[in-house]
Amino acid sequence: MDELRRRVYGAGHKDPHAYAGPGHDYVELVGGPQDGLPLDVTGLTHQERTADAILITNQGQFGPGGRADYEPRAGDTDRCDWAGDVP
Repeated sequence: MDELRRRVYGAGHKDPHAYAGPGHDYVELVGGPQDGLPLDVTGLTHQERTADAILITNQGQFGPGGRADYEPRAGDTDRCDWAGDVP
């Protein structure tokens, strides 16, 4: 993931840890409503990192409280691809 200062998925704008920083592991969310946001995966097990991530989003097909399904990209452990929105 590049060194640009980007807000991390789930962090509020006033959160003191809202941006990607050293000492953390991130995957990039690709496509869908969270496109381009880093997702902090620090401390997750291999099994957790290789499972789908169902993330709350206000910008998806189902509006506020809806969810976006991101699947780990085969052969690229640094990215998760959007698989669609779920209620």
